[in-house]
Amino acid sequence: QVLLVESGGGLVQAGGSLRLSCAASGRKFGTYAMGWFRQAPGQDREFVATISWTGGSTYYADSVKGRFTISRDNTNNTVYLQMNSLKPEETAVYYCAASRRKYYGVTAYQYANEYDYWGQGTQVTVSS
Repeated sequence: QVLLVESGGGLVQAGGSLRLSCAASGRKFGTYAMGWFRQAPGQDREFVATISWTGGSTYYADSVKGRFTISRDNTNNTVYLQMNSLKPEETAVYYCAASRRKYYGVTAYQYANEYDYWGQGTQVTVSS
């Protein structure tokens, strides 16, 4: 079992930045692919970014490419999401997730059903 705890959400003006963190319990963090998703009220959960267990490969939703950066620190069991140039439509609850599954490429991890563990989410509100 893996416990994921997100932090770093909050209120920010459009164009601003936030850095989300996701701390994971357990000794196998370095073997999990990690992802960030978001869900706005009344909408489906949406893929944002994913990173391989080594941190060597990343993949982003088109809508966030060039503005968001996912990274991980396997020594401290933490994954990060740096979000720049935020837009009001990106207001949502942001979730991190961990996958035990092994795929050759990271694009497979854009699908929520590939993840085994989820955090409780952190609210990000972008004001216009």
